[in-house]
Amino acid sequence: MLTETDTVTAALYEGGYQSPSRFYAAAPDRLGMTPSAWKRGGAGVTIRYAIVDTVLGRMLLAATEKGICRLSFDEDEGELRRRFPNAIIEPGGDAMAELVEGAVTACADPANMPDLPLDVAGTAFQQAVWDELRRIPPGETRSYAAIAAAVGKPAAVRAAGSANGANNVAVLIPCHRVIRTDGTLGGYAYGLERKEELLRREAKS
Repeated sequence: MLTETDTVTAALYEGGYQSPSRFYAAAPDRLGMTPSAWKRGGAGVTIRYAIVDTVLGRMLLAATEKGICRLSFDEDEGELRRRFPNAIIEPGGDAMAELVEGAVTACADPANMPDLPLDVAGTAFQQAVWDELRRIPPGETRSYAAIAAAVGKPAAVRAAGSANGANNVAVLIPCHRVIRTDGTLGGYAYGLERKEELLRREAKS
């Protein structure tokens, strides 16, 4: 029987990656792409991508030279081109092997995900919400109201929910850890089954 480690390794090699590189090793572990580049549809940016199988289903992973700019499910290259119409978009190849391996591992074990470089941009409020999401300990959840209060805007519960939904890197910025005040799961861009599975995996770790 395959272990989850075997699944990670299999996904890496099925994606065509033979020798993981350190291409991204020097990238800063922080939110990075300039807001202006995002507003210009990725103008002047090269985005490399891979599509691989994970325990949560088919994953799209895309990255600039600074880090991961999109982690999603059930999407293809066409979605990247819609979001970044002015970027150069090309298959990742071996240069992305380490990021792919790390993202596949994060899906399998979100409570112990590797520390991967991110390259996303948003408003100051969105950034504050995303930073707060990353502070939620694995296995715990927070309400949208709690997140709004934590970033100093207790009345902005709806805006906190919108910022949560605008997260471009599922799992890595753990928007799945946010629930409604009444304890129900609320929404999730990639389906409540995936949200439930992520929370289940964290709870048992």
